[in-house]
Amino acid sequence: MMNTSSFISKAPQLIFWIISIILLVSLVHAESLTIHIHVNDVTRLKCDAVAYGVGKRSLLQEGSNVQSSSLILASQETHRKDPLDSFNYYTDGWNISNKHYIGSLAYSAAPLFLTSGIWFVGVGLSMVLSCVSCFCYRQRRYGYSKSAYACSVIFLILFTTAAIIGAVVLFTGQGKFHASTTDTLDYVVGQADSVVKNLKNVSAYLTASKQAGINKLLLPPQVLSSIDNVVLMMDYSATTLETVTVENKEDIENVLETGRHIFIVVAALMLVLALIGFLFSIFGLQFLVYILIFVTWILVAGTFILSGVFLLFHNATGDTCIAMDEWGKNPRVHTALDDILPCIDPATAKQSLSESKDVAFQLIQGVNEIIINISNADFPIISPPLAYNQSGSPVPTICNPFNKDMTERKCVTGQVDLSNATEVWKNYVCQVSLFDVCITVGRLRPSMYEHMASIVNVSYGLYHYGPFLTDLVDCTYVRETFSGIYKDHCPDLKKYSKWVYIGLLMVSSAVALSMILWVLYAREKHNRKYTRLVDPASHVSNVEEKGP
Repeated sequence: MMNTSSFISKAPQLIFWIISIILLVSLVHAESLTIHIHVNDVTRLKCDAVAYGVGKRSLLQEGSNVQSSSLILASQETHRKDPLDSFNYYTDGWNISNKHYIGSLAYSAAPLFLTSGIWFVGVGLSMVLSCVSCFCYRQRRYGYSKSAYACSVIFLILFTTAAIIGAVVLFTGQGKFHASTTDTLDYVVGQADSVVKNLKNVSAYLTASKQAGINKLLLPPQVLSSIDNVVLMMDYSATTLETVTVENKEDIENVLETGRHIFIVVAALMLVLALIGFLFSIFGLQFLVYILIFVTWILVAGTFILSGVFLLFHNATGDTCIAMDEWGKNPRVHTALDDILPCIDPATAKQSLSESKDVAFQLIQGVNEIIINISNADFPIISPPLAYNQSGSPVPTICNPFNKDMTERKCVTGQVDLSNATEVWKNYVCQVSLFDVCITVGRLRPSMYEHMASIVNVSYGLYHYGPFLTDLVDCTYVRETFSGIYKDHCPDLKKYSKWVYIGLLMVSSAVALSMILWVLYAREKHNRKYTRLVDPASHVSNVEEKGP
């Protein structure tokens, strides 16, 4: 039977080999999780339910309560065990505000967290037993095995090379991942800034419509009052969206920069550890190897935790991309996606669209009435301001793009389009005397032309931004943003986040296994040296018992 001293002396080696096996198994299992995610991404079912909301919309809306209750995002991708629900499968879909989703997401990285714990406890225990064996049991075994020595050298070189490759993958992956996340963030911010800019432009055009000069003649009092309310709502919406976007951008940029620095430090540190440990082992510097083992023990445990965290993030990225795609194809009600890029309040958008159409219609209608009743009229007596000696060809009226019910209207032959009305009207401007009476052929006085041109510009601006306001009503701009992220940015995000995760896993496992080889190689090198000193003529691999 093995006595106590023999067991304690062999226990550290046994623990090292057990940990080595666990590391290899966890590496294979963690990679299988990534493969499983990829298969889900290919074979996932198309969810027919995705939530859609605007501003601070209610989760339940009239007439859709029953339907919306079954709408989930990324159902296949988020089908994971939930440790917060007795390890039952999570079925509520993507929702970053749901603790059960976060719990199921964290569970997907559990093997790496568990490996970190086993590594920390196992190696710590082996170091304690080694100390006990060293100080309490002075008898040592010395022996030299050529095969063990050769194998330790070969595997040490292999694992050191693997650590170098892992560090390169990690460093390259973090750089590309940082670039892809920055591009995605810039794209989202650009979309939001475009909305803010357009909202402010529409607000400016509405304000300008009141300051056109003869607004009381063209716009009814109730329309003027309504314009003030709409301008206030639009300014508030633009300010809110701009504030939320800026705050989110700053928070995300801070996280990205912090993560980038962490990954660079980890890659450099683990690479240095692998190389220094290799050199210390080759040159037989046992004392320095033992110091390095203590440092590596802690760093490897932390790197395994970091690997798990990034695997979690990688899975969350895949879930979010799928959720965006499904939401864009099937918008319904409010979901957690509103937390990423909120829509404009629908009441504000609808009223803005309605008022912009109404104001444009009223302005164009008023200008056309002036053209028909004043500019194109032939008065027998010159009597400003209505009769100012206008003459010549009639001024063409503007094509009003709306009917009275605000539906689209087709132009009549002879009318000019809003886009070129001011250029056409220049041909109908006369020269005037000091009394503002035409002294040449023409039907528009310069002052009248300038006023009509300003009204046309305002009307054209309101009409031009009509499609934009329509997009706000049905949240099209958000769907287009998410669609753009899914098609143009998600592939790189998922690809390079996987690079970072694999790089972390490679460098963690390689350095951990290298650390074990440092000990084994240093021991074999020491025993080889001792054996040659004791018996120079014999380099056999028999184990000889020697005193201290």
